Amino acid sequence: MKASDSTPVAYTLRNGVQESFHNGAVVCLDRDGSIAFSAGSPTAIIFPRSSTKPFLATAMVAAGLKLPSRLLALVCASHDGRPEHLQAAREILASARLDETALCNTKDLPLDDDAARDVVRGGGVATSLQMDCSGKHSGMLATCVACGWTHDESYLNRDHPLQRCITEMMPEMIGENVAHIVTDGCGAPAHAMTLAGLARGFRSVAMAKAGSPARVVADAMREHPQMVGGPTRDVSLLMSGIAGLVAKDGAEGVYAAALPDGRAIALKIADGANRARPPLMRAALTALGIDISSVDPQAFTSPILDMVKLWVRYGSWIICFHYDFAPTDKNFS
Repeated sequence: MKASDSTPVAYTLRNGVQESFHNGAVVCLDRDGSIAFSAGSPTAIIFPRSSTKPFLATAMVAAGLKLPSRLLALVCASHDGRPEHLQAAREILASARLDETALCNTKDLPLDDDAARDVVRGGGVATSLQMDCSGKHSGMLATCVACGWTHDESYLNRDHPLQRCITEMMPEMIGENVAHIVTDGCGAPAHAMTLAGLARGFRSVAMAKAGSPARVVADAMREHPQMVGGPTRDVSLLMSGIAGLVAKDGAEGVYAAALPDGRAIALKIADGANRARPPLMRAALTALGIDISSVDPQAFTSPILDMVKLWVRYGSWIICFHYDFAPTDKNFS
């Protein structure tokens, strides 16, 4: 994303005085796929990062990957690294007669703080299995085995049959050609596209016809939202609270979601900060007329805000959110 692609989308106020702001861009699609409204440039080229995992999983299913829905949801995940997530990754690998030594993604501690502390206290170290993308990589390896492709470290190369399959399917989903292909933080290829393209991709997954690879992926995410993130993660809480929603967060302030009726959202915070991402998603959902009354409020909590108001603006819309946490937070002394 270029600076010229963004506009101020979120402000923090202290006693009515603006203290900080975040630039970004958001695009909201109506039921017919047209742009209902946007802020910043809908054609901004972004790296959706892990937000594209439902697209990758769709390509894997189309290629021949067959997994129970609980395990397929993990293929779409940036998981917390809790025991249930690690066990699911092991099951995916075992289905292809592999184990965690086959994983070639980067090593890390669990994303969840409590799970990470448990590992450290137990004398553990960072591993590829614990890394939040291990579900995706397990699915990639299982796809390679199912298709008779090599499943050594070459599966990460962009010219490997698996990666070619993913890249070739991407335009069909996002309605445009991929702008760039680089290496993601986990070691796999990462595809760049427009913000509107990301929204269209989620719309295609959420609206997919019964029996299609995209529908299989969408149903897995809807049935097992906690496998996509974790029990306290905003993306999992969001899907749990809105029937039919397919959503996925991504690194560097990316978030996308869509409903089967065609309404879709994609957003990117320009500086990559996460604190403006959940409230901006709430504002976009509200402006599209999507009922969020059953969503756990924690799905929209911005973790580093304390005793401030966050104003979310796009176009002529301004929505104010109040965060009244404990007033003793040292970050706001």
